[in-house]
Amino acid sequence: MLVLLPPSETKAVGGDGGPLDLDALSHPELNPARRELIDALRALAGDVPASLDALGLSQRQSEEVQRNAELLQSPTVPALERYTGVLYDALDVGSLSAAERKQADSRLAVASALFGLARGTDAIPAYRLSGGSSLPGLPPLRSMWRPVLEPLLADVDDLVVDLRSGAYATLARVPHAVKVRVLSEDPGGKRKVVSHHNKAHKGKLARALAQAPTEPADVDDLLAVAEAADLRVEREAERELCVVVSA
Repeated sequence: MLVLLPPSETKAVGGDGGPLDLDALSHPELNPARRELIDALRALAGDVPASLDALGLSQRQSEEVQRNAELLQSPTVPALERYTGVLYDALDVGSLSAAERKQADSRLAVASALFGLARGTDAIPAYRLSGGSSLPGLPPLRSMWRPVLEPLLADVDDLVVDLRSGAYATLARVPHAVKVRVLSEDPGGKRKVVSHHNKAHKGKLARALAQAPTEPADVDDLLAVAEAADLRVEREAERELCVVVSA
């Protein structure tokens, strides 16, 4: 099973790993695109106002530009520990047992605008690049990632569970993936799409999938894992599920 997680804009700073080593990352076929984007971010960081504009940041977030400037020198941590925020708080990899963490590292991957796909153990630095960003002199991110990411993901024979948000889903289409959305249900049974808090419920589902003693092989297995974790997950179509939460 491969669970595709969205990244987060917020990231843990620092780390105890050495500088970024692209050759040590999973999926080396993605390295040409990774290098091109890293070079572009580092060059752009020399012009702070231009960086803030391209990355959609405010002046108060100028430290993010410095992180991009130091991409090749700053310390690293495993990808599942780099990202923070609502989804990653709910996933809470730090509280997993050693066996569960090993499963999380093999089953979960982060769909990153900079690295394309970061496996749980991939050591990465703090950076700033969103799925909807446009970098001067480069084509749109989806034009860079689709030619290399889509074939890679198409070759995954195992169950693929897609928890990505919209901007990151456009970077690589995965037609065979099981897509998951979150809906809230009021006492009258009326449902609507959950916005901010959908990340927490996706994080809970990702945690349940990481903890499952037996790796889910199909949608029925996935539903069984969710039920065992007290998550209400319903099948909307053959490859479409929704997590239903009380309003």
